[in-house]
Formats: sequence, C-alpha cells, structure tokens
Amino acid sequence: MLNLIDQPRYKCALTAMQTVQAIPGALPILHSGPGCASKLNDNSGSGGHYAANVYPCTLMGEKEVVFGGIKKLRNTVENALKVMDAELFVILSGCTTEIIGDDIEEVAQEFAEQGKNVVWAKTPGFKGNNYQGHDWILSAIFEQYLTKLPPAPKIKGLVNIFAGVPQQDPFWLGNLREIERLVQSIGLTPNTIFGPGRSIENIKKLRQAEYTILVSTWAGSESAEYLEKEFSIPLLRYPVLPIGASETGKFLRKVGDFCQADKKLVEKVIEENERDFYYYLERFADTFLEINLLGKRFTVVSEAQYALAITKFLVNDMGSFPLTQFITDDTPKKYRKEIEAEFRNLNYGIEADVEWSIDGDEIHNKIKKFDFKGIPLILGSSWEKEIAKQIGGRYVNVSYPVISRLIINSSIAGYSGALRLLEDIYSSN
Repeated sequence: MLNLIDQPRYKCALTAMQTVQAIPGALPILHSGPGCASKLNDNSGSGGHYAANVYPCTLMGEKEVVFGGIKKLRNTVENALKVMDAELFVILSGCTTEIIGDDIEEVAQEFAEQGKNVVWAKTPGFKGNNYQGHDWILSAIFEQYLTKLPPAPKIKGLVNIFAGVPQQDPFWLGNLREIERLVQSIGLTPNTIFGPGRSIENIKKLRQAEYTILVSTWAGSESAEYLEKEFSIPLLRYPVLPIGASETGKFLRKVGDFCQADKKLVEKVIEENERDFYYYLERFADTFLEINLLGKRFTVVSEAQYALAITKFLVNDMGSFPLTQFITDDTPKKYRKEIEAEFRNLNYGIEADVEWSIDGDEIHNKIKKFDFKGIPLILGSSWEKEIAKQIGGRYVNVSYPVISRLIINSSIAGYSGALRLLEDIYSSN
C-alpha cells in the first residue's frame, strides 16, 4: 500500500544536477522530460559557471518514449559542445530514460573517444534522492574523468575537502569556505571543487592530495571512499559539522593529527579562536540566561548533518536540553547506528533520542505533544514555521526548503558560524 508523504524535505536524484552546476566549468546535460528539468531546478545562485537555469535538456516526449531518445541525446550533446563554454559535460538520466532503457553510457563514450570531456551518471528518481545523486555524480566524475588523466605527483600538505550537498544544504558554500579557512589556519592547503574561484583544475588536483576530509554524516561517503581506494588518498570522515568551540576544537585536533600538522600551531589556533568566541558569549551572557526570552529545550527537524551538528552545539556549548531530534533525509540504514551513537555522545551524560521520518505531518503531530518547559525552540525547514506558531515557539529556518529567509553566503560552521546561529535563534519570532 502506498503512503502519501506530507511536506517532503528532499527531491529526486536528478536534482543533483546542482552538484554539477556548483563546479565552475562543468555543465549538466539532462536526458529527461521538460517537466523534470523545470521543476527540479528551482534554487538560484549555484555558484557555478552558468546561471542555474542554463543547461541543455533533451526534452523527452512521447515520440522518444516509444522509439527511444538516444538520437536526440546525441544531437543535444553535440550541439552543447559547439555552443556552451564548458570544460566538462555530465549527462544525467531521468526516470523515463531509465525505464525505456536508453544507454547514456554509450553516447558519453562516443564523445569521450573523440577527446571530449563527457561523462555520464544515472540519476533516476526511483533509485534515490538528491543526496544519493550527489554521490553518484561525484563518483562518475572521479571514475570516468579523473582516472583518465596522466599521472601527477603528490602535493605536500594538500587536503581535499568535501562538506554539504550544493543547494540542498542552504549553507553549503559558506560552510565549505569556513572549513577551508580552519584547515588552512593549521598550516594545510585546502582543495575544494565547488563555488566561485574554483575550476576543473581543482578536480584534476584531487588525486594529488595527501589527504581527503569529508565532513558529513553520510552524504558523499561513496565518492570520497573511491578517491581513497583508487588513488591511495587517506580519508578522514568526520561525521559532525563543527559548530561552536567544543566541536570545532575537536575537529581541528582530529584533522591536525590525521594530516600530521604542527600540534603547537593547532593548539595556538584553537586558543586564539576560543578566546574570541567566549568573549562574545560573555558579553551576552545575560541574554542567553534570560528564561523569559527562550526556553532551554529544543528540537531539530532536518537532514542528519544539521540535526546532529546543531544538537551538539546547543547541548555542549550552550547547555540546552534536546528533545527528540527528527532526521528527514531518508538516511540509508547502514549509516544510522553510527549517527545514533553520536547523538548519545553529548556532554554532561546527556543523550538525544532520534526519529527517522520523512513525513512532516507525522513529525508535527509529535512536536505538539512535547513539553518544552518554557518557550519552545524549533530549528528546521520552512515547513516548521507554522507548527512553531501554533505552539507559541521560536523557529529558525536552517535546512531545505528555505522560504522564510534569504541565505547568500552565510555559514553556521566553526566559531564565527556558531555566533551567527545564535543571532538567528535569539532574533527569531
């Protein structure tokens, strides 16, 4: 029996076209119907080489469904190569083309044999969501493009960094840049492939790195593991996005040990950042302790990354108490035990219960029954705004969909990001 899902928090795998758009010099080519292309690409400002709404699509119709769409795909790719100023083209398949059996691999290989940088990735919605599609696309680029390049020497101190799914994570670019800054501050050289100032050259350098750091609960794991296996690049998968002094200090020490950074420098960086961080907290201590301004209990309704990271910050740094935390990204079951263990690994012996749910109505009905013992605090998507209003609580939009606020280059990672998150919490209505 089919169930209706109310208030979904993610889209189908084809939406991961935004991962390609976030790489300057890369261009997605969609082998799908026109409805898929127009409805999935609704987030602006990808930070890629093109505006988010400029991309080739085969616009599959009834004729292609009956007779096949390979000829149309071949023509679309050929014309894109002529008129689009890109260095890497990624063919992505939708549900219809997968169902009728169009072989996008064959078309991509034809152009690759001609010396064109064309790769392919199967991203039908019936196989997964855009968190998984993100991984499939990166794995395809690494396997089909990166492995074909001539050997290159390792670059001492170079560290690949991956964190957040472009566009799906509203803070993806701000967080990535902050993590870059943190890693650079302890004497390492970060290498990232997303956002302005990056290029296909950064992709080429991935195999020259000494280390790879993946800051993620699970998204991006398969592609990062591919780099480790294929190019013998040691991988550190750090499951908690560092927010605030407690977790950022742990992150810097872990990265420093893993990448053999100067320990004295690492401790110096942590000491200087914590000095500033606690200076600001002390200035507003009365505000944070004002019981009538905000209660001490909270819930997060979000993807695994933010549910865990925000819980760690509010408990470990701010002394708040977590109610049930709701994870809405349909996390694959093989990662859930590890994530649940992190929710039990909080300071002061505190543990947080976790519920895995993709149904907004079900989640909201449970939140209505919570005893917040004061003014409720809910952090989540725009879907949570109404439930916060109903129970007289405060609400902060931190995850997709983001309708209640504009996020341009903000970050909630690190020391400064944590202060910005506190501004949002204590300025919320």
